[in-house]
Amino acid sequence: MTELLETKNDLLKDLGIAGETIFNSLDKMVDGETKYVKDLRINLKNTINSGHLSFKETYLIAGAVAVNEKVKLLANAFLNKAEENGATPAEVAETIACASLLATNNVFYRYKHFIKSSNEKYQNMPAKIKMNIMMNPVLGKEFFELMSLAVSAVNGCESCVNNHEESVRKLGSGEERIFDAIRLASVIKGLTVALG
Repeated sequence: MTELLETKNDLLKDLGIAGETIFNSLDKMVDGETKYVKDLRINLKNTINSGHLSFKETYLIAGAVAVNEKVKLLANAFLNKAEENGATPAEVAETIACASLLATNNVFYRYKHFIKSSNEKYQNMPAKIKMNIMMNPVLGKEFFELMSLAVSAVNGCESCVNNHEESVRKLGSGEERIFDAIRLASVIKGLTVALG
């Protein structure tokens, strides 16, 4: 067994995914002997072992990003890991709901941001998008906002990122916790490309 194939298998084992599962992109990287396979595993391990997020929190954020990116096997793996680390069914459900809500909001508010200089009328029109989940989340307001920030960063919504980052700081999070969440989201986005 080559060293990169072993690394791939270890990566999948870390995630709780069967080693014989076929991932075309990851398998092509192994076959092409790119050392990025090692980087991918190290990056994942480093971001999961955050100094400012609990394991439950890291796996929930990772799950939200994987749900957002529609990589079901990876989303299930992360959400299962979250449950192993104390997440309740309600917290897992809310993580999925958060990803769905942010998919909606990020498109809508990104559009409003893009168009604001050419047509101010859109800025005064009501969104008429229900967001009651954000008012009293099971996960707690600070963590729900942090997860929303991470997903918004992945989706590239500048106004959403700015609003969620400000909310998270007002709710008591420091820059280190926020930075760890964003770094995690970026690594998971890369992982979804390799496993997608």
